Amino acid sequence: MSLKTVNNILTASGVLFMLYVGVSYILTPATIAPGFGLPTWPAGDGGGFLIEKGILDVVTVLVPAVLLLTGHRRALGLTMLVESLAPFGDMTNVLAHHGSTATAFGVHGLTAVLVAVTGLLILHETRGAAAASVKGSASAPVPALS
Repeated sequence: MSLKTVNNILTASGVLFMLYVGVSYILTPATIAPGFGLPTWPAGDGGGFLIEKGILDVVTVLVPAVLLLTGHRRALGLTMLVESLAPFGDMTNVLAHHGSTATAFGVHGLTAVLVAVTGLLILHETRGAAAASVKGSASAPVPALS
């Protein structure tokens, strides 16, 4: 299996998982929120923040999805590295608010590492293409589905 195939599987899996999480926060925020790791959640009118989190999760994951589908591999790798900061921030938030340490590291920390490693693997995959483009022989992006 080629590195590009592995990277496509890792990226697509991450995109699908985050779409699931985001849609769950939009449709059933009360059932998914306790798994985030924080000790308390907003109630009443404050519950709208959970739906907002779901909307942000869905929109955020659309960026790597579009880059994957359009074949912009280097931009995808860089985007994955930047997007690994979101679960790192979630981990920090859970720890700062005395939430579940196991969830902070086991869910959010592990997710941050997996997203960052995927980004690094994609950048490694595109290293040869980046060197070729410096020499002036850049080619058009190749979509993931081709």
